[in-house]
Amino acid sequence: MREPEERFHVETDVSDDAVCVRVIGVIDIATVAVFRAALWAAPSRPELRVDLSGVRLLSATGVRTLVAARLWVRAQGGELVLVDPPPVVQRVLRATGLRRIIPVVGAAPERTLAAA
Repeated sequence: MREPEERFHVETDVSDDAVCVRVIGVIDIATVAVFRAALWAAPSRPELRVDLSGVRLLSATGVRTLVAARLWVRAQGGELVLVDPPPVVQRVLRATGLRRIIPVVGAAPERTLAAA
């Protein structure tokens, strides 16, 4: 049984020009449906920001969901931006090449993380 602090959850914050979806926990086969539903339920804004600062693991299903979300958001005229991924998630983004197609920024929206 998982400890309470290991529970997966998603929070959505909506402003006039952006939606921020904050993810806490592990994005894997067991949680990806909730993650995907939160992304698709987000209201349409020029920017969809996915705050990954609380993600401890990003599996292949999570990567596929981010790719699909990018295509979906771009089809609506918006942009998907990944915010503040921890080192373990940054490694996945680099290894998969996702950093090259989806902008990654630090906690301050104006500061883009250097592609390593």
